[in-house]
Amino acid sequence: MISLLLLFALAVDPQKTIALEGETYHVQGIVVADQRLYVTSVDRPSRRGFLFEFELPSGKRLRSIEIQDGDRYHPGGFDADADSFWIPVAEYKKLSSAVIQKRNRKTLALEASFTVDDHIGCVAVAKDKLYGGNWDARQIYEWSKPAGKLLQKRDNPSSIHYQDCKFRDGKLLGAGTDGATGAVEILDPATLKLIRRVEYGKTPDRKQTLYTHEGMDVYKGKLYLLPEDAPSRLFVFAPAP
Repeated sequence: MISLLLLFALAVDPQKTIALEGETYHVQGIVVADQRLYVTSVDRPSRRGFLFEFELPSGKRLRSIEIQDGDRYHPGGFDADADSFWIPVAEYKKLSSAVIQKRNRKTLALEASFTVDDHIGCVAVAKDKLYGGNWDARQIYEWSKPAGKLLQKRDNPSSIHYQDCKFRDGKLLGAGTDGATGAVEILDPATLKLIRRVEYGKTPDRKQTLYTHEGMDVYKGKLYLLPEDAPSRLFVFAPAP
């Protein structure tokens, strides 16, 4: 928890910007690990969802697979444990349905899944639980892991519409916007009480997109944000020297 508070207290401007190679369509969520960046993305016109793997820090694309499930082709913000990625793939509309996919981190192959009678837009992974936010994260779901049994569903008191969420240092992190302001929030998973909120501005140069518009991860003391569609740039925030 101390590391998260230090990170958000100091990381106010990006330390590095990494351009990602190739078409990324409409980016959604990210996971950073071991000099790799994994990105979920959706191409709405063709009704296809993707999981991309990039090399860091070069931004070179290494792999790309499609992960849609019939009418469910909108992958969202996602998270990982030691062996697997947990990815929500939903219909592209509110109050619809989703499948939570468990995929092997090495092969990216589908290993298991369970369905949810709602659009799930982001998933965070704890040791024995999964947390998920529906459209704009107005409700937060909690399921058993790996079975996917619903444990509870609660209203989210935050005004920020989370697009990506993570479970780190025993806390829930949510990143998104309220339309005008972008922020990363730290929540107590037991109560959903806000512990800390840090606002971020807009990307420089061409697009002027709120940094927290889409993908977010925290890895080894750095905050990673991927807000822009193709051509996409990964922004890396780190504590001040």
